[in-house]
Amino acid sequence: MATETVAKPRTSVRVGVQKFGTFLSGMIMPNIGAFIAWGLITALFIEKGWIPVPQLGGFGTNAEGVANVGLVGPMITYLLPLLIAYTGGRMVYDVRGGVVGAIGTMGVIVGAGIPMFIGAMIMGPLGGWTMKKIDSLWDGKIRPGFEMLVNNFSAGIWGGLLAMLGFYGISPLVTAFSTAAGNVVQFLVSNGLLPLTSIFIEPAKVLFLNNAINHGVLTPLGIQQSLEQGKSILFLLEANPGPGFGILLAYMFFGRGAAKASAPGAAIIHFFGGIHEIYFPYVLMRPLLILAAIAGGMTGIATLSITNSGLVAPSAPGSILAVLAQTARDSYLGVILAVLLATAVSFVVASVILKTTKHSDETDLTEATSRMEAMKGKKSSVASTLTGAGAGGGVGTAVLAGPVRNIVFACDAGMGSSAMGASVLRNKIKAAGFPEVKVTNAAIANLSDTYDVVITHQDLTERAKPATSSAVHYSVDNFMSSPRYDEIVELVKKSNAPETSDAGAAAGHGAHAADTPVDSAPGGTAPGDAGTTAPAAVVPSEILVADSVILNGTATTRDAAIDEAGRLLLARGAVDEGYIAAMHEREESVSTYMGSYLAIPHGTNAAKDHIRKSAVSVIRYPEGIDWNGKEVKFVVGVAGINNEHLHILSSIAKVFTNKAQVAQLEAATSVDEVLELFGKVNA
Repeated sequence: MATETVAKPRTSVRVGVQKFGTFLSGMIMPNIGAFIAWGLITALFIEKGWIPVPQLGGFGTNAEGVANVGLVGPMITYLLPLLIAYTGGRMVYDVRGGVVGAIGTMGVIVGAGIPMFIGAMIMGPLGGWTMKKIDSLWDGKIRPGFEMLVNNFSAGIWGGLLAMLGFYGISPLVTAFSTAAGNVVQFLVSNGLLPLTSIFIEPAKVLFLNNAINHGVLTPLGIQQSLEQGKSILFLLEANPGPGFGILLAYMFFGRGAAKASAPGAAIIHFFGGIHEIYFPYVLMRPLLILAAIAGGMTGIATLSITNSGLVAPSAPGSILAVLAQTARDSYLGVILAVLLATAVSFVVASVILKTTKHSDETDLTEATSRMEAMKGKKSSVASTLTGAGAGGGVGTAVLAGPVRNIVFACDAGMGSSAMGASVLRNKIKAAGFPEVKVTNAAIANLSDTYDVVITHQDLTERAKPATSSAVHYSVDNFMSSPRYDEIVELVKKSNAPETSDAGAAAGHGAHAADTPVDSAPGGTAPGDAGTTAPAAVVPSEILVADSVILNGTATTRDAAIDEAGRLLLARGAVDEGYIAAMHEREESVSTYMGSYLAIPHGTNAAKDHIRKSAVSVIRYPEGIDWNGKEVKFVVGVAGINNEHLHILSSIAKVFTNKAQVAQLEAATSVDEVLELFGKVNA
C-alpha cells in the first residue's frame, strides 16, 4: 500500500505573500521566451555585442543621418511591458481583460518614458478587473443584437480612460518607485552591501516567497539596469544555481539513506534543469543548511560585484545553461567564478553541518518533501525524484499537498476499461461520503499533470507516469474488484476529512445512505447523474439492443470471443472491419479482463475512426472461456463515440460489482431479462 503524506491547508501572511508572488510570476513566466529573445538580440547586436549590427542593435545612424531605432529599445519599452500587461489582464478577465489592460499600460509607458514593467504589472490586472466589474453592471440587460456593439465600445472607452489614468496618474508613481528602488540597489552596490541580500533571498526561496521578490522587484530593476549598462547583477541574485548545487553535493558525499541516494539525480535536475525547488526538502531536513545557502549566495554576489559581471536578461529557469546563454559578453569569467565559488562555499558549510548533526534521512526526506509542497501550496513536479513516487509494480510512495479532488482512471483508448473502472471507483467514493471528488476516465495520450491520483492497468503504469509525475499512482489488474480501490477510498478519507466538518460529513453520509440500498453500496449514480436520485433509467435502445445480446456464445477461445463480440457490433453498422482488428490489437497490448467473470474488448485509441456510432454487445459463455488465465463468462464488446457509451458501461459496472446481480445474469433465460437488469440498476 502507498504511503501518502497529506499536507493540511494553511492560511498565513506567508501564504498571502506566496499567492501574490505566484500572481506576479504568472505574468512574467509565460513571457520569459520574449525576455530571452530580447536578451539574445541585445547580447549579439548592440554596439558592445558579439556581432554589432547598427540597424538591429539601435546605435549609429543610417545613410540619411537618422538614428537607428533597432530592436533592443522598442522591444524592452513596448513589447515586453505590453505582453506582461496583456497576460495579467487575461489572468483576471480572459482575452477581454488582457486587451483593456494592455491599452491602459500604453499610457504608463508613454507617460514614463522608461521600461514600465512594474506599471504593466499594475495596469494589466487593474484593466482586467475593472472591465469585469463594468461588464457585470449590464450583464443580461443588453438587448439581443446589440451585444457586440456594447462590448466593443465599452472596452474601447474604458481602455482609453485607463490609458489617460496611466499617463497622468500611474506613471509618475511608478517612476518614483522605480527611482527609489534603483537608488536602494545602487546604495547597496556602492557600499558593498549587496551580498547581504542573500540573508533574505535564500530563506525566501526555500519558503517559496522568492517570486514576489524576484519577479516583483529584481527583474524590472534588472531590465532597467541592463538597458542602461548592458547587463545587470540583479538577474543572478536569485537564479545562481551554485548555493543549491553545493548543498546537494554535500549530501552526495556526507548524506545517508534516501537523501544520499537521491542527491545525484536531484543535483543534475537542479544544476542543468534549473528546477531549484528540488533541493528545498534537503534544507528543510536540516534547517541549519540555510546557512550554507546564504553563505554560497553571498559569495556568488560578492564575486559578481568585484568582477563587475552580470546577465543581459533574466535567467529562467535557473539552469547553468540558461545563465551562460544570458551572460554579457564581458562577464563570462565573473559569472562562472560566481557559480563555482558559490558552489564551493555552500558545499563546505553544508558538509560541516551534515557531519556534525544526526542523520535520519530515510524518514525525513519524505516528511521534508511534504512540508515543502505544503509551503508551495501544490504538488511539486519533481517530488517523485526524491520520494520515488510511483516506483514499483504496485503503487508508489507519493506526497499529497492537499485533499484529493481529481482522480483519473486511464487506459489506452480511454473509453472501455477505464470507463468501467472509473464508474466502480466513483460509486465507492460516493458511498464513502465524498461526492465532491471527481473521478473521470481518459486515454493515456490525453493525460496531463493535473490529477491527484492516477489509476492504470499494471501494464500501463509506466506509460502514464511521465505525463502525471506529481500524482499518486495505483496499478490494478482487476478492474471490477481490485483491493486498490479500497486503498484509494481510504486515501480520500484521510486527505479530505480535515476539510469536512462533522456536520457536513454526517449530512453527506446520511444523504447517500438514504439514496443507496445497502446491497448495492459499490454502486451509485452513473456518470452525469451528479449525485441526484433519478427516475428509473432505461438503457438507450440505440446503444444496447436485443439483437446484440447472445445468451450462449459459440466461441471457445479469447480471440474467437473477441471476433464474436466484434461481429455483433459490425452487424449493427456501428463499426467497420478495421475496428475488430483493433480490438485484437488492444487485447495484445493490455488485457481487457475486468474481474467478476467479465471482459470488455474494445479498440485502441487510434481506432476511433473505425467507429460509426456507439454500440455495445453482450455475450454470455456459461461454460467459461480462458482469458489469459482468468475465467470469463461474459464478454461485452464496446464501441463508443465521445461519451455516449458511458451510460451503459456504468450500468454494466454496477451489475458486476453486485454478486447477486451477477448470479441473476448467469441464471437469465431470456434476452429481455438481461436488458431489464441493466435498466433497473439505474433506478
